[in-house]
Amino acid sequence: MNVYLTFDIEVWCNGWNDLDRAFPACFERYVYGHSAHGDYALPKTLELLNQHGLKGVFFVEPLFAARFGQPYLDTIVGLIRAAGQDVQLHLHPEWTDEALQPLIPDCASKRQHLSYYTLEEQTTLIACGKQMLEAAGSGPITAFRSGSFAANQDTFTALHRNQLLLDSSLNRCHAVSAPDLLQGRDLESVFAVDGVTSFPVTVFQDGFGKDRPAQVGACSFAEMRDALWSAQRAGMAHFVLVSHNFEMLKPGLSQPDWVVVKRFAQLCAFLGQHRDTFTVGSFGPASAIGPAKVSQPRVGWTSTARRYVEQALRRLP
Repeated sequence: MNVYLTFDIEVWCNGWNDLDRAFPACFERYVYGHSAHGDYALPKTLELLNQHGLKGVFFVEPLFAARFGQPYLDTIVGLIRAAGQDVQLHLHPEWTDEALQPLIPDCASKRQHLSYYTLEEQTTLIACGKQMLEAAGSGPITAFRSGSFAANQDTFTALHRNQLLLDSSLNRCHAVSAPDLLQGRDLESVFAVDGVTSFPVTVFQDGFGKDRPAQVGACSFAEMRDALWSAQRAGMAHFVLVSHNFEMLKPGLSQPDWVVVKRFAQLCAFLGQHRDTFTVGSFGPASAIGPAKVSQPRVGWTSTARRYVEQALRRLP
């Protein structure tokens, strides 16, 4: 089974007021996460992957640099490429109206989701993001993920126009994720839209019967482990996990969140130990689509109960 460890790499300023004053400190936190224990944002993520010989897919959001400058994006891409990891395109178009130079004609107001933009606007924004990443030294950009998993039919047409034929924007736990593509599809299996192959985020059924996306910060390690085994037994060809550059940090701080750090370290060790079963790497060609429909992965109640305990511990001072 192919396993994709995907990371959305973003920089935020905790609001849209006073951006220029807030940005330097926010960049340091979101990219490095400096603390007395080490750098637990992007550097620790890269360290743990390389420690276990794993390949991740880093979807990097570039449009923030249209406000603050290309060198900041160069720094992020440089860190990832120096670690031998894969850089691909992530897009949060809510940065569009913050750009110093207009990216599209109609950019006077803030529109959060890519699906709120016309086909022509999506095509232009995707082209802009792709060019910015490649200028930063990313190498060829071949895959895409939309911010907040927001996408629609036009998104796939815009991707095809930009020769981006691999996508991982869809997550059926998010209402904004391609509602116009739901007809006849479950947003779980890999499928093609307008010549673009879509690898949806894997959603499993937790121990209490609820849908749960396979996200490091939102699942116990036991749930991720059990979901991987369940998917493999069911014959799934692809399993997509999600994380972010800031998930191993406590909310709003640069201090490590030791619960999530342990989860991610355990996940990396597990995948490193089971290379004969799980192939961890980058998104491949459309020929590797695999079965059209398989059973949803499921995990036991004890694994989900562990998450509830962990989440309670995370709220302690």
